[in-house]
Amino acid sequence: MNNKPNKWLSLITIPFQMGFIIFIANRLGCCIDEKYQTDVYGKIITLLGVFIAMYQVIQQVNFINRNDK
Repeated sequence: MNNKPNKWLSLITIPFQMGFIIFIANRLGCCIDEKYQTDVYGKIITLLGVFIAMYQVIQQVNFINRNDK
């Protein structure tokens, strides 16, 4: 009997994690934009959130692949 958790269950949560990180980054950027009355920070912080989400996905997939062997 295999006691390893199913790797597909870990992969199912990735879109939700990415969406949450990007959403929080966007809301933070919008709040900063409202405070300083500009529209630059929202775009920059949202893009930073996308990069952070992608980095997290890459790390998670690499971890799954390492433990799959």
